[in-house]
Parts: sequence; structure tokens; C-alpha cells
Amino acid sequence: MLKKIPLHWQILAGMIVGLLIGFVADRLGAQQLVKHWIKPFGTIFMNLLKMIAVPLIIASLIKGVSDMKDLSRLSRMGGRTLALYLVTTAAAVAIGLGIVNLVKPGAGVAPATREKLLSAYASEAAGRVTTAKSEQEKGPLQPLVDIVPDNFFAATTDNRRMLQVIFFALLIGVGLILVAEEKAKPIKDIFDGLNEVILKLVDLVMLTAPVGVMALLAALITESPSADLLVSLVWYALCVVVGLAILIFGLYPALTRLLTGKSYGFFLKGILPAQLVAFSTSSSAATLPVTMERAQESLGVHEEVAGFVLPIGATMNMDGTALYQGVAAVFIAQALGLTLDLGDQLSILLTATLASIGAAAVPSAGLIVLVIVLGAAGIPQEGLALIFAIDRPLDMCRTVANVTSDACVAMVVAQSLGLLGPPQERRLDDFYPRP
Repeated sequence: MLKKIPLHWQILAGMIVGLLIGFVADRLGAQQLVKHWIKPFGTIFMNLLKMIAVPLIIASLIKGVSDMKDLSRLSRMGGRTLALYLVTTAAAVAIGLGIVNLVKPGAGVAPATREKLLSAYASEAAGRVTTAKSEQEKGPLQPLVDIVPDNFFAATTDNRRMLQVIFFALLIGVGLILVAEEKAKPIKDIFDGLNEVILKLVDLVMLTAPVGVMALLAALITESPSADLLVSLVWYALCVVVGLAILIFGLYPALTRLLTGKSYGFFLKGILPAQLVAFSTSSSAATLPVTMERAQESLGVHEEVAGFVLPIGATMNMDGTALYQGVAAVFIAQALGLTLDLGDQLSILLTATLASIGAAAVPSAGLIVLVIVLGAAGIPQEGLALIFAIDRPLDMCRTVANVTSDACVAMVVAQSLGLLGPPQERRLDDFYPRP
């Protein structure tokens, strides 16, 4: 019976059941029951997604790059991908700054609430500040150094070092292009086969998605802070949510409509299952297997484009995170009674755009990056504690924007290369005949 129900409806049903279980358990004081008997299933689901994320990135990138058969195709695809990612990220920050300056949510924060939050989350905020300061002390070129792994196998064990895995996979793909075809073929066949196996594993893991999503949301509800604290931050949360909604339901569908000719409904329906998984996991990296599956099977993105654009996007394209950082920085300044001039806000725009590129594709990574944004604008970094109480639900929402942006860019890049269409009917050599 369940096989007849579309996956996104199964996941949505799991979300609703999880919310109901969480609210009932919270009212009955059964938080420990959820923690010990329900949350573990959500943790297992997250671990399954993380388990296949690294092999999926390695196999899909090596296959995608090596299938191009010459470096000119790689440079064309890579240039367009990075340009689109930067443009959408800058647009996201600008939208967030516009909304937060219009609504001014921080102006209504009561001093008593402010002090209570600062006190409750002081130690956690201090930890984030320390981590961010250690990153700043490494120097302006440290991000470039961090891209190159000193030990590839060590990089595969840490989701925060995903850029290093991508760099290594790209080098292997380029190497397969440069060597003679007869020598590259055995290795290429291995990665082609591995890619097919991993995609089948994605199908198996997604069978557990409704249960995993249910468990994650039930645990979230029972672990959330009190309603009194959330009420004081409701306008801030609304600013972030409205900004993300403009991206998800306005900017990205409009770009796909304008640049690919695909309708709003086609795009949003195709990416919906990935959005729901992103919402429940708060991780672009964990959602990557689902994003790739939907982009290829539902949106018509050729596998070579999806295998190149989406893994990079899961690590570098953080539009939702960038928007949130702009809103949060101004909100904290308003709550602390600070005035930001045009220069300060332009600094936020630039820093949030660039800093979000290096944000790890894991839950709450944006909080560490936000410390850097606050420091660049001269905002007291300890004010980060003001938003801890409500960060988790917003993290879920901004991950949806990150994943949706990845799919949008993949469609636009595929269209620009003539590779957007039913994958089973279009092959790379149909568009790039070998000389």
C-alpha cells in the first residue's frame, strides 16, 4: 500500500506524526521516553544519509568529470556553476537585509528577556566565539589551504572537510581525462559501477525516511526551549522565514522559469521530497543523495551535470545560511541598541556572501560563520546568544533554501549546456560528439 503513496506524502505524514508525538510527550512530561525510544530512529536515519554522502560525492564527481572527456567542458560547467552560486547567495543576503531593516525585529526585544537569554546561553556562545576566532587567526588565505587535504582518508571521516573530498575527487576526474582512454577505462568502470550502487543505496535509505523524519521532529519538539523565550524572538523568526520563502517560492522558481522554460509547479513538485528531508535533517550534505536523485529523475538534469554541480553546491552554496546571517547580524545589533550605517551593512553583505561558501553542510554550522560576520560589522559577538533559543527551527528552514538553490542552479547550468531533459533519453555524447 505504501508503495502507491508518493514519497513526499509519506515524508509529510511522518512530519505530522512526529509533531503530534512531540507535543503530546511535552505536555505529558514524557520527554525522556521520546529521547530514549524515538529519537534513536532519527539518529539512525541521519547516520545512514551521512554514511552514503561521501561515497556518493566521490563516485558522482569522478564519473561526472571523467565523462566530459576534455577539460574545456569542465571549465565551462565550473565557471557557470560558481558564478550562479555567488549571484544567488548575494541576492539572498540582500533580501534578508532589506526585510530586517524594514521590520526592525530587534527593537522590540525587552531588556529582561535579553539578559535572560545572554545568561542561559553564555557558555555555548563563548564556545562559538572561540572557534570562530581561531579560524580568523589563521590568515586570509587559510580557506585556500584548507581545500587541499594532507590526508584524503582523514578528510572522508569529517563532514566539515567535505571541500577537501571534492577537491580530491575533481583531481581524480581530471586525471582520468588526461591519461589514455584504454588505461583510464578500468578505473572509470569501477567508479561508474560504484555510482550505480550508491544510487541504489539511496533508494533503500529513502524507504526509512518517513520514520526517520518522524523521530527527528518528535525529538525537536520535546527539546525546544520554553514558549516564553520563543515569543520574544517571533519577529526575528518571521523575518528569516519570509526571506527564505521569497527565495524558495519566488526567486528560484522564477529563475528556472526564465532560464529553462520549466514551470513553477514542475520545479517545486520535483524538488519537494528533497526539501522535506532537508527540513528534517538540517543538513545539505545529508540531503545530497535525495537532491541528486530528484534532480535527475524529476527535474531532468543530466547525470553528469548533477554529479558535478550538486556536490559542490551542498558544500559551497548556502543561500539560506547567508540570508539568515544578514538578518541575525542586524537583529542582534538592534537588540543591543546599536546603529549600523551603510558601510556596516555592505560589510555584512560581502562577508556573509563569502563566509557562507565555506560553511560546513551540517546542522548549525552557520552559527560559527555568523561570529565572523558579526566581527566584520563591529557587532558584539556575545550577542550570538540572543538567537540560540530559536536557531534550530530556523536552521531547518534555511537548509530547505540551500537545497532548493542547488537544484535551481543545476537546472540552469544543464539548460545552458543543452543537457536538461529526460536523463534516460539523453547522453553526454549526443551533445558533445567525440572528435
